Amino acid sequence: MSSVQLKDVGLDLAELIADISRKTFQETFGPVNTEADMQLFLQKQFTTDTLIKEVGIPGNRHVLAYVDGIPAGYLFLKYHAHALLLNDPALEISRIYCLEKFQGKGVGKSLMLEAIMDANRKQLKWVWLGVWKENAKAISFYRSFGFNTFGTTNFLLGNDWQEDWLMARKC
Repeated sequence: MSSVQLKDVGLDLAELIADISRKTFQETFGPVNTEADMQLFLQKQFTTDTLIKEVGIPGNRHVLAYVDGIPAGYLFLKYHAHALLLNDPALEISRIYCLEKFQGKGVGKSLMLEAIMDANRKQLKWVWLGVWKENAKAISFYRSFGFNTFGTTNFLLGNDWQEDWLMARKC
C-alpha cells in the first residue's frame, strides 16, 4: 500500500508546483472546455511565471504531496477571511490538486486533512474554497468533509465566464 507524505515547500520547488498546477488543471478541465478557452487561460491567466510568483508570498502556504517519493499533488492555502463568512478568521483552500494517475491513493484526503488541521491549529473559524459548479466529483469530495455552499462567484476561463460555488465548513 502506498503512503502519502506531505512537505511544506518554498521557492526551491516553485517550478514543480507550477508544473503540477498546469497539468492537473488541463487533466481536470480540458475535456469539458474548448481547446481555445483552455489555451487562452493557460497563456494569459495561469502562466508558469504567475504560478511561481505565488510561492513564498507571506500569507500563502504550499504543501506538496508525495506518493512513494514521487510528487503527486499539492495544496495552496491563503490565510484570509471572506465577507460572506462575516469576515471571521478563515483559511482559503485556493487549490487542492492531485495528478490524475495518483487519484484514489489518498492524496486529496491527506491534503484536505492537513488544511483542516492547519485551520484548527491557528484557531480559525472557517475553511473555505471555490469550486466550479459543474465539477460534481470535487463537490462530492468537499461535502464528504462537511463543506456546504454559502455563495457563488464568477470565474473566467479563457473567454468563458463560469460560475463557481463558494463552499465552507466550520472549524
